Amino acid sequence: MVTHVIVMGVSGAGKTTLGRALAASLSWPFQEGDDLHPRANIEKMRAAVPLVDADRAPWLAAIRAWIETNRAASRSGVVSCSALKREYRKLLGGGDSDVHFVHLAADRALLAKRLAQRAGHYMPVSLLDSQLATLDPPSVEEVLIIDAGLPIAEQVSRVLARYSLS
Repeated sequence: MVTHVIVMGVSGAGKTTLGRALAASLSWPFQEGDDLHPRANIEKMRAAVPLVDADRAPWLAAIRAWIETNRAASRSGVVSCSALKREYRKLLGGGDSDVHFVHLAADRALLAKRLAQRAGHYMPVSLLDSQLATLDPPSVEEVLIIDAGLPIAEQVSRVLARYSLS
């Protein structure tokens, strides 16, 4: 069965790290959601300007297209994406039962620490508060919520168990 897992959360939560580890454990392709941002979005974030819905629309469409391309090829996959709002998650999931979300949740202090230690990324610590303000926290019925401070192996294990993946 074709399945897609979207690892979501604000910047610094560890979406890429978990996404890569999960994809590797399943031998599935991984798509770094940040790589699908239009250049204008990256420049805005680099300049510490928060994105708005209109900025995110083509990016979210590109992620959904990646999922659809995989599905058409009968291929499962893992993608990282902040998916901050419920409406974004509805768009990304498309109402499909084979699209699962994992929310990496962390307190502001851990997120800020990780962002400050990150080298070579365009997302500045100064945008963290705007992301936290934008986040519509998902419910446990909607997604699997994992503490971003847990070891990666434990995070992977929880995703595999929740969605019966192997």
